[in-house]
Amino acid sequence: MNRKVLTLLLGLTISCATLNAQDTKKSELQQTAEAAQTIPAARYNYIRAYEDYVNKGQMQQGIECGTKAASLYSKDGLHKEAFELLRNIDQTINAKGGANSAGLHYLVTKERLQMYMKFRKPDSAKEQLKIMEAQANASNDEKVKNDLLYSKAIYYYSFGLNAQGDAVFKEMANKLTASKEYDKVDEVYKQLIANGRKSNNASMVAQSYSNYLAWKDSTNALKHADEIAALKKQIADNEASIADKDSSLTTRWVIIVGLLILAGALAAALVVGAIILLRFILQTRKQKKIINLEKDNNALKAKFISNISAQLDPTLQKLDSSKPEVKALLDFSQHIQTLSELENSTDEIELEETQIPPFCESLMDQIRDKVKRDVTLKINAPKMTIDMNKEYVSHILLHLLNNAAEYTPEGGTIWLEYKKRSAHTHQFLVSDTGCGIPEEKREDVFKPFLEIRDLTKGDGLGLPICKQMALKMNGDLEIDPEFTKGTRFVLDLHS
Repeated sequence: MNRKVLTLLLGLTISCATLNAQDTKKSELQQTAEAAQTIPAARYNYIRAYEDYVNKGQMQQGIECGTKAASLYSKDGLHKEAFELLRNIDQTINAKGGANSAGLHYLVTKERLQMYMKFRKPDSAKEQLKIMEAQANASNDEKVKNDLLYSKAIYYYSFGLNAQGDAVFKEMANKLTASKEYDKVDEVYKQLIANGRKSNNASMVAQSYSNYLAWKDSTNALKHADEIAALKKQIADNEASIADKDSSLTTRWVIIVGLLILAGALAAALVVGAIILLRFILQTRKQKKIINLEKDNNALKAKFISNISAQLDPTLQKLDSSKPEVKALLDFSQHIQTLSELENSTDEIELEETQIPPFCESLMDQIRDKVKRDVTLKINAPKMTIDMNKEYVSHILLHLLNNAAEYTPEGGTIWLEYKKRSAHTHQFLVSDTGCGIPEEKREDVFKPFLEIRDLTKGDGLGLPICKQMALKMNGDLEIDPEFTKGTRFVLDLHS
């Protein structure tokens, strides 16, 4: 037992030393990028680290930093800049990549794949997968080939091709399991489940979780068999060693007794481990059932609330709508129905050609008589025409402008801006110099029914409805965390 403890401690010491050695290999620029607090700062330093590594001939580290910078461009909505940076990295690899060019190109193509998957473009993503397969074969690197299998599985699950995803993922898991790399398979399963949760892909999470439990059950049996076989071999080797050395009978008995104690301790440890594992599996399956039940209950609750709202509406219409309380109830009922319809509707969003300047002017005109004294209204809208759902965009921007008019003090400023971020990405920005929204409340403003409210002062459903409309248009609505002079809402639209 002491020898095993010493070996374990020595292994941990060596592992820590290895990790520290790897950390010291990172350049100061890369460490600065990893510690950056904002996306622009991190992106800037990753680009500098990429250029520095390439100039020093450290291509692997350089390409990893370069693709990280491209990922941050994409995360910030600057997709044109991201693709341009990836093209430059490919050119650099062609010039300086050397024998490992195929493996380096693979990293660049993988980043393009992830971007196309984010855009929900299966054909473009599939084309990148074909390129990655050729690059993986050319690299003759087993790690790259394993990563290709992982990327294929992510692609298939992301676009609902679960049968193909299962086949590829099973091939990868079997490959690593055969080489007894159980921890790697476990890590890959967990990463796949995490990716599914991050992308809100419930089907992918459920399928991956089910496969993970099945694999875990079978692997535990293999592990136990390996441990028992190793123990038997250890006992046989020690017995042979005892016979070869022709030790005294006392010495032999001491060793045999020690081995029996060790075997008993290991057997007890295996039993305890099996019990713990069984409890974990049972608890996990129970939690899975609870999660599925909660999802079903939430769907029923949403339908129930919508039905109640629809049933109350005819009665509310008969009341005196001039009273603030009645009007608040009518508005609340309408908002609930609108939110429910947005969450459950699967209809296609219709687009119409819209000229940006007059569209922005008409919205700003609707709040001119609502702002406080000396508040300046500014519009920054280039002469452009885009295709968008005018009804949803008007609703969102007008709601944001009305909020800005309410919270911007005398002498303040309200902006309405339009920016074209890339060929397929547009942004509307509504900013004000009001008191701003506390950081700890920024995520909650888009969530409905978080607190009990006086309905005459607002029901808190305006921003959640706007958020759902943005998502229905394949876009998003967020608060800009870097704007500190008040509040800035950013409406992203993807065509």
